[in-house]
Amino acid sequence: MSHSIIKSALKPLILIATLFAFAVTTYTAATSADASSSDQSYSKVYKEAKKHLGARYVYGAIGPTNFDCSGFTKFVYKKSIKKSIPRTAQAQYNGTKKVSKSNIKKGDLVYFGGSKHSISHVGMYIGNGRMIDSQNRGVVTENVYSPWWHVVGFSRPATLSYDD
Repeated sequence: MSHSIIKSALKPLILIATLFAFAVTTYTAATSADASSSDQSYSKVYKEAKKHLGARYVYGAIGPTNFDCSGFTKFVYKKSIKKSIPRTAQAQYNGTKKVSKSNIKKGDLVYFGGSKHSISHVGMYIGNGRMIDSQNRGVVTENVYSPWWHVVGFSRPATLSYDD
């Protein structure tokens, strides 16, 4: 087969591949624009979380009236900004963007346990060293740095806008 025959046969395939790449790029850009233009504000997430203060802690519960720690964070993100995050505290840590302590923002998740590979609790950071979480006293606000918690990491499940 000569090079000119091969080139002629490849031209339609190259055109199709180029058009496909353009379509994927356009769709991805439009989808990203839609996601960023939707209201993914911290105030929506916090407002939803606050609605559940006092709800009972029940191991394995995912809401809307009883929660365990990761069931609470999963519920709040899904209900407030339609963001789906993994079910367990360890999976939430593994499946979301890590941030450093110095870069933590309101709405980020704070993880506790023996290590980054042995996470047993998660709460949502609300600023000023405090979090809202579901634990044995139910859904409460409390200090992130308490004698009974060992912080092992932070993550950002969504890029939120801030009104303040």
